[in-house]
Amino acid sequence: MRKILATAVLAVLGTAFLAGAEAQAISRYNSTAMSCAAVQDAIAREGAAILRYPGRNGITLYDRYVASGRLCASGEFAKASSVPTTDLRNCPVRHCERRPDPEDCRNFLEPGCFGLD
Repeated sequence: MRKILATAVLAVLGTAFLAGAEAQAISRYNSTAMSCAAVQDAIAREGAAILRYPGRNGITLYDRYVASGRLCASGEFAKASSVPTTDLRNCPVRHCERRPDPEDCRNFLEPGCFGLD
């Protein structure tokens, strides 16, 4: 009985460890230390990355940027955005954002509305 209990405890601890390791597996980059192409390549290669950059008031801003909407949570979509890089002030990237409520959608082509993004 003790052997079965010990095996079960180890299995639960191993699963918890792996789940925690997966949560830490996202890369972090300073976008202002990279070219736009390097930022886009990193996101495409890794699927998602945390990008940091200085905001207007000197406060460091950051967000998770993704290669596609498949990497967003349920109820979110990949919205077009931009980050500053060494060569561009507005390097195009995408980040996950909550889908608007259908009653808030004014037209069919609005980003995030009706699943068209």
